[in-house]
Amino acid sequence: MNTIDIEKVTGINDVESAIAYLYKHINPSSAIQNALAFSQQAHQNQFRKSGEPYIVHPVLVASIVANITGDEAMVIAALLHDVIEDTHITIDEVSRDYGIDVAHLVEGLTKIDTIRDAELIPSHSDEKLVVSALSFRKMLIASIEDVRVLVVKLCDRLHNMLTLGALAPAKQHRIAEETLVVYAPIASRLGISFLKNLLENLSFQYLFVEEKRAIDMYLEENYRSINARLSNFCEKLTKMMLENGFCQEDFEILSRVKHHYSIYLKMQRKGISIDEILDLLAVRILVKKPLDCYRVFGMVHLNFQPLSSRFKDYIAIPKENGYQTLHTSVFDSTAIFEVQIRTYEMHKTAELGVAAHWKYKSGGNNPISLDWLHNLQYQNESVEAFYELIKNDLFSEDISVFSPKGKPFTLPRGAVALDFAYAVHTEIGDSAEGCLINKEKASLLSELHNGDIVKITTASKKVNRCSWIDAVKTSRAKASMRANCNQRIRAIDTDTGVNIMTTIFSIDSSKADELFQQTHLEEQRSRIPRELDLLKETVNRFSQEIGENKRFSAFLSRNRFKVKPYVFASLEVYSNSSVGDAVFDYCCHPKTGDEIVAFLQEGKAHIHHKMCKNAAVMIDRREPMVFVRWKAQHYYRYHLIISMQSAQGALADLLTYMAKMGADINSIELGKEKSEHTQYCEMEFQTLEADINRLRSKLERKGKIIQFFRTDDAYRSQG
Repeated sequence: MNTIDIEKVTGINDVESAIAYLYKHINPSSAIQNALAFSQQAHQNQFRKSGEPYIVHPVLVASIVANITGDEAMVIAALLHDVIEDTHITIDEVSRDYGIDVAHLVEGLTKIDTIRDAELIPSHSDEKLVVSALSFRKMLIASIEDVRVLVVKLCDRLHNMLTLGALAPAKQHRIAEETLVVYAPIASRLGISFLKNLLENLSFQYLFVEEKRAIDMYLEENYRSINARLSNFCEKLTKMMLENGFCQEDFEILSRVKHHYSIYLKMQRKGISIDEILDLLAVRILVKKPLDCYRVFGMVHLNFQPLSSRFKDYIAIPKENGYQTLHTSVFDSTAIFEVQIRTYEMHKTAELGVAAHWKYKSGGNNPISLDWLHNLQYQNESVEAFYELIKNDLFSEDISVFSPKGKPFTLPRGAVALDFAYAVHTEIGDSAEGCLINKEKASLLSELHNGDIVKITTASKKVNRCSWIDAVKTSRAKASMRANCNQRIRAIDTDTGVNIMTTIFSIDSSKADELFQQTHLEEQRSRIPRELDLLKETVNRFSQEIGENKRFSAFLSRNRFKVKPYVFASLEVYSNSSVGDAVFDYCCHPKTGDEIVAFLQEGKAHIHHKMCKNAAVMIDRREPMVFVRWKAQHYYRYHLIISMQSAQGALADLLTYMAKMGADINSIELGKEKSEHTQYCEMEFQTLEADINRLRSKLERKGKIIQFFRTDDAYRSQG
């Protein structure tokens, strides 16, 4: 596979060297020589900000294109990509001189500049670029018909990023942000991973200067250790393969450290430091045949302790962009390594994506369709919703699942059956009531895996599932469910607000409506069950209104209707009549933090989930209600992998210790023994302790911590 020498490209700044570099990567046909001569003529006496002749730029863009694709039409289009704007030549003349295919590509490249001018905020503006850049990307994907146009544009952007140092800092930041939001994700979806990584890293160094410096410092300080671990692991893998029937020429092992922007993203999402990143160290094992991939995978798992839930088979079920690789993560000594196993051909596809297997009829105008790429965005969504999409869907591994008729759907890792229902259609998601996964009845919250066949059964009307919003993964499902639930909750809150006031003042709902109108608080009814201060203000205004109408003393009225707090365990109830206890009814069992309502029955507050069907009936019947809320108490969720002594009772001892710390275990898995002396335990737990360092110091008394981070971090909560 050809590789681009980035240092070489960056160092070329004269015309002769640029042309020589181009001709190293593609034979100088007469058409290419003519296009080069024409481009030189068109850009004569033009110079870039760096001072070099402008023609160097299109020649080097053409070189990068030639290196990746070897496609003559694309190389010529790269040479001519700025000519239409800079001269009076027309697309018809390009078609006459260079053929329909080249004209088609040049026209597509010109169209991108037109869309960019229309969609992007001007570079001199102080407005934040990201929203308009997202809109630009959405328009780009929707309107460009031939994927080759995007590939040439990505190469153009790569060379611009390599020479960004000549521009003013504000301009650098603007172009880097546009690159990160628009072009790197497109490279990712086209499967051109080396271009994606380059664009991300080049943008990262301009957008996150301090963060890059910190990562560089860590990698420099730990250079010897990192390289020693990678080298040692690669030696073990090589020995393993040679001992199991592979010859030295049958395979190749490549090692790497995760690229900078990827490290930064992982730190942000997980709320962890760089030394806690699970897949910081990675190796790729390249073999000749697909079957060998599975042989090697079995050998790796038999020789090294695999990390649970980290295996992905993209060979059996490739990603939409053609990516095929086996992924797993394993322990070796105290380090964790991500291992990717693929054939040489798969490696070529993984690095070059759609550009890996360029197949065109000679001289034919046969553009590659972008229909599959259009799935990247939802055409009717707002830009804000699209921004949520890239946070959730774009920056995660994909899985492919199928409808019963075999139609594929791409979903992010961790997606559940309800995500699939919304991917099929919003109405299917809204009315989903059950599902079959691989012909077996399953919950709508069942996590889906590569290759699952999913069938959704629907009800005759919408089904609100407000407590499930955090359980779904995709932004489409979250947005639809949130909109439905907000509408339903507002209606419940409005009725609850009225019921609370009728209970306090011993009046019927029509009288309450009258008082809301007289006090001009009718628009505030839905806020009363959620805002204690507003409840007190409304009680005060009502009591004044009643006091004036009935000529009561204002003092007596205020005290008669004044709500008082009653505290029961984790609940606070406010009422103007005595409340002796708070009890949870059997029908809905709300958990701490759920939306709740309370009914006053025989001096007790009966607590229900706000969405409980029984509660809905009682609210409609206008039964007495009181204000209720959870006491301020916040649990923090953590993920832990710990290495313990492989001794009898070690796990029980750890769990007892954690119980005394006040930790509530949500899930736990004990790994296979790594040796006679150690074993790994992976778990998720929650606790009131917010200080992760204090927790870490306590847990270190029970074993060596391999990984430890908060899972309820800011990035995930935005999802």
